[in-house]
Amino acid sequence: MKKEEPRVLSIILGGGKGTRLYPLTKERSKPAVSFGGKYRIVDIPLSNCINSGYKKIYLLTQFNSASLHLHISNAYNFDRFSGGFVEILAAEQTLEHSGWYEGTADAVRKNFIHFKTQKPTHYIILSGDQLYKMDLRAFMDAHIKSGADVTIATTAVNRRDASGFGIMQIDKENRVKAFMEKPKPDANIDEWKIPKEARGALPAEKEYLASMGIYIFNAETMEECLLGENSKYTDFGKEILPLAIGKKKINSYVFDGYWEDIGTIRSFYEANIALCEPYPTFDFFGATTPFYTAMSNLPPSKINKASVDASLISEGCIITNAKLTKSVIGQRSIISENSELNGVIMMGADYYDSEAEKDELKKANKPATGIGKNTKIANTIIDKNAKIGDDVRIGVDGNKYEDGDHGSFYSADGIIVIRKGAVIPSGTVI
Repeated sequence: MKKEEPRVLSIILGGGKGTRLYPLTKERSKPAVSFGGKYRIVDIPLSNCINSGYKKIYLLTQFNSASLHLHISNAYNFDRFSGGFVEILAAEQTLEHSGWYEGTADAVRKNFIHFKTQKPTHYIILSGDQLYKMDLRAFMDAHIKSGADVTIATTAVNRRDASGFGIMQIDKENRVKAFMEKPKPDANIDEWKIPKEARGALPAEKEYLASMGIYIFNAETMEECLLGENSKYTDFGKEILPLAIGKKKINSYVFDGYWEDIGTIRSFYEANIALCEPYPTFDFFGATTPFYTAMSNLPPSKINKASVDASLISEGCIITNAKLTKSVIGQRSIISENSELNGVIMMGADYYDSEAEKDELKKANKPATGIGKNTKIANTIIDKNAKIGDDVRIGVDGNKYEDGDHGSFYSADGIIVIRKGAVIPSGTVI
């Protein structure tokens, strides 16, 4: 008799206000932030699900979700014969619940009414702001084979990095014995080192296991962990899973591929720029595991004489006699004569200026959308629809700024962020 396939629901957690990614999250949720020129961050977990054959996907969000709704509706339309869907579940008021999502577990709990109609046997819980390429089917197979109630995806880290994560203590059979949230740098956690029998080919300096915030729950276990006397607990990592240790069989699935939490401006910037390497640890090239996003129907980019080194250029750009070095250029980016970009993430634009609009901007002595002539920019994120004039200098003169708002731009972790729709007049120096 053929063994029944597990009925898997994928749940992607859209995150909270995204304050660590501000100002990129001022008008959009974290999953909707542009990444890699043409993608959105949410395309990463969604593509991992689809490539693994898991096409029933719910996306839970509550902050600034309009941009995300538009992207999902444009990008993820399954035919009716596949049975697949990507559905956004924003926080809603019901007769049972009247408030916002109060944490990761609370968000899932408040949507059980929607999940149960699919009669799942398993839930995969994924984060909406992480960068990784993972075979979720292999993760599920390991979970089922182990007989675990819950499996936590983990990644090996060194002692320094361990202080930034929830750390797992496991036995030689990968069963989780204890959980510690962000141990202090001076704490002795030698007893939490990965057992020799479970290390495999992990690097010697990575002696601890950090939770990736990715979980598989048996459906019955999920309900037991979230309902009844546990209804007061709101977070998986801080409350639900630590309380379940010892009561449920919880295993660790050690993922040895690339994984990066891109929740801060610095990590977001570095992850984008790393895509420009000749052989990046993470890239979007893969014949069997493509990354999906909205179709744009844009023309090929036009390069009118330029020097381009180690850079990504998306569709619909017009680049004229410019110099690009280690930069990620988004769709519809206009870069004018004699401008230089070095280590720049330019998110592009949602539209092209019409000739009439260009004339009006010129009369008002304002720059058009894109980058003007003779402008030099380095170590900067330029959000969408920015208008940067001629002879502008940004990040090239060694100026230091405190983290925070500086009017036309924002500084975070040493990175300058030009706001969405910002107007930077000609001759400006930042």
